[in-house]
Order: sequence, then C-alpha cells, then structure tokens
Amino acid sequence: MTKDDIFEKIKEILIQEFEIDGKLINPTASLFADLDFDSIDAVDLIVKMKPYVSGKIDPELFKNTRTIQDVVDILFPLVQEVP
Repeated sequence: MTKDDIFEKIKEILIQEFEIDGKLINPTASLFADLDFDSIDAVDLIVKMKPYVSGKIDPELFKNTRTIQDVVDILFPLVQEVP
C-alpha cells in the first residue's frame, strides 16, 4: 500500500464514518483545527485503520499527530509489515 493509498483510505473513512466534507480533506488538513476532531475521534480513526496494519498500533506513535499527512506517515511503515 502506498502513501497515496493510505491517504485515500483515510479520506474514505473520514467521509463515510465521520461525515466530513471531502473538500476539507487534504494532506495538510489539521485533524483538530480543520476537521474539528477531538481526541476520541482521533482514536476512532486509528481503530478504523487497524484492518490494514499487522499487529498492534502503539498509541504513543500518534502523540504528536496534527495533520492527515502525519497519520499517513506513521501508518505507512506499519502497513508495509502486513503479509
């Protein structure tokens, strides 16, 4: 899965599960300022990405996550480990 694939999957989840307008979703969008996420929403997003990642996702990895691109960059190596 490429970073573009991960972004598209996140975008799909944000539109379908969080009812966010697709026009607001871009790699530099702030989860909290632009998309009005709270910490529970951020955890829910990561849980929704779990099927694409092997093993457990360490919440500490997402401590400084602010943008969608941050999420993509953190998930990218984890997705590559999926057999």
